[in-house]
Amino acid sequence: MDISMIKQEDNALRFMASGITPAFANALRRIMIAEVPTMAIEDVIIIENTSVLFDEFLAHRFGLVPLTTDLDAYILPEKCDCKSELGCNRCRASFTMEVEATDNATIVYSGDLKPDNPVIKPVSEKIPIGKLAPGQKLRLEAYARLGRGQEHAKWQPVSACTYKFLPTISVDVNKCSGCGDCIKYCPKCILKMENNKLIVKDVQECTLCTECIKHCAKDTCPITIGWSENDFIFYIESTGSLPTTKIVEQAARQIGEKASELSQLIKSME
Repeated sequence: MDISMIKQEDNALRFMASGITPAFANALRRIMIAEVPTMAIEDVIIIENTSVLFDEFLAHRFGLVPLTTDLDAYILPEKCDCKSELGCNRCRASFTMEVEATDNATIVYSGDLKPDNPVIKPVSEKIPIGKLAPGQKLRLEAYARLGRGQEHAKWQPVSACTYKFLPTISVDVNKCSGCGDCIKYCPKCILKMENNKLIVKDVQECTLCTECIKHCAKDTCPITIGWSENDFIFYIESTGSLPTTKIVEQAARQIGEKASELSQLIKSME
């Protein structure tokens, strides 16, 4: 398998994986969504809540706040030896919050969560949790742990994870009249005329919509659109819990571990 980077932004990554099957591409996608562990708040102890929001409603909101994750410093609770309900320093990260509205109404934000470990903190400090009227108070403790998206969506490291086949476009210059009608209808604007010849600027941007073929003035269209069965373009967006490259790396490692486990099980049956 070969991987080449196409575009990387703050929390978005686009790359091409070549030399793999559709089954492997889908396995990689599913593992990135459901099995790469991240941190999320699981337990909330409400000490004082005089707001209009129910305790359960607040706990649910805290659980959906994305947290930065350190996979080297923490382990999954089921792999920890402490066996404690609220965990230990190896499997749990704790937060405290104390917010009170005095003369004016106050909005409670995710940034009001004070972490014991500054490495594990809300991805954004501006996620609104609720609003306190004058005189209302909120005091609590929260405990986060590693988990997987297959348990709950709050542990998914990605907000988007898709792939598509690498498109292939060929133009028969002997059949093309150079009228340019197909160029006007291409939604991605990847077709252009150069030296009276129709060329493709960036085949990776093609969505296989076939609008160019539908609007070709020729009875026999010179454009042929297809796709490669072994090349895939992936696009992922991170929630901010983990860097996008780390998500791909962890997903690949998970596939390797599953393959090794399967191999051992097969050997034990022989």
